[in-house]
This record gives sequence, structure tokens and C-alpha cells, in this order.
Amino acid sequence: MLTCDFCGRREDDEAAVLRWSTAVEDGRRHRYCETCSREHLRSMEGKLAPEHW
Repeated sequence: MLTCDFCGRREDDEAAVLRWSTAVEDGRRHRYCETCSREHLRSMEGKLAPEHW
């Protein structure tokens, strides 16, 4: 089961988890659900820290 590091959504369906994003910040892996990934795509691509989303 994965938990979105932004909204807290939980997912245990392996097929659904394939649509999630993964980022490494300060040596720590973060996972974001499909909804958060789409909503914050520009911030992720711009390498902004999640605190600024």
C-alpha cells in the first residue's frame, strides 16, 4: 500500500499506483497520487519544494 505524501491518499491497487509520481528530495523518496501529480505538475517540473505548492 502506498500513501500520497501530499494529500495522504492510500492506494493498494498495483495498476493504479503506476500512475503515481515519484520524486527524490533531500535524499528522501516522495510519492504523489495521480490527482496531486496532475494538479502540481508545473511545480514538480520546476523543482519547487512541496512547501511552495
